[in-house]
Amino acid sequence: MRTAFLKMHGLGNDFAIFDAREAEIPMPAERVRLLADRRFGIGCDQLIRLEPSPNADVFMRIYNPDGSESGACGNATRCVAALLGGNARIETAAGILTATQAGQGIAVDMGAPRFDWAEIPLAYAMDTREMPLGWGELERPTAVSMGNPHAVFFVPDTDSVPLETLGPEIEHDPIFPERVNVNLASVVSRAHIRLRVWERGAGLTMACGSGACATFAAARRRGLVEPAATVSLPGGDLLIAETSAGTLSMTGAVATSFSGETPL
Repeated sequence: MRTAFLKMHGLGNDFAIFDAREAEIPMPAERVRLLADRRFGIGCDQLIRLEPSPNADVFMRIYNPDGSESGACGNATRCVAALLGGNARIETAAGILTATQAGQGIAVDMGAPRFDWAEIPLAYAMDTREMPLGWGELERPTAVSMGNPHAVFFVPDTDSVPLETLGPEIEHDPIFPERVNVNLASVVSRAHIRLRVWERGAGLTMACGSGACATFAAARRRGLVEPAATVSLPGGDLLIAETSAGTLSMTGAVATSFSGETPL
């Protein structure tokens, strides 16, 4: 049996999207790992399965390349919204996200950042503004949940840190019982942040929407940026801004790479 899919990306953060709203498409972990493999499968940072939702326009299930599930993915949300016409309510394991057309891009209300240690979660209580922990040259991160856990480190130069080495070490540290996304941020100005992300279950990525929001939230908590800022990732820029409701809006471009069919 061959099944149709669509390949999309947001700033190089790429997704293989399967539409299971009318017919079930099973995605056991082994199948996800094979389809996400860039040599033997389609290749993607996350695999997305669209499902029916009684509460929104669609339910978006997010699989990491290692077969595990993620609660939130901002760039995938923008891609799915574009697929649905630009304006959509998208249910995820982390809640319902609202997306709107914004010029040539898509804006998504990513909800409010959470800083309580139990909501991130951490293994035990501590100050999440500047965690009294360190790994090599990386110290005192801010912990944030954007529906998935993030640790944000502020460094002078994101490119000088061996994220490919420290990323997996921090991701799997026992302090993070659900693992963690690792964000390296350099504040260029009060309206501009540079960011690199090690994504749990996926590794180094060209862009991470929830990571951009978590990093902005951490920078705001430390008083480093204004209520709106551009976050520059290796794949391009996202505009992150606070809303009057206390949530974070993320705006950026999306694109369709190709469509195809694959045997399951």
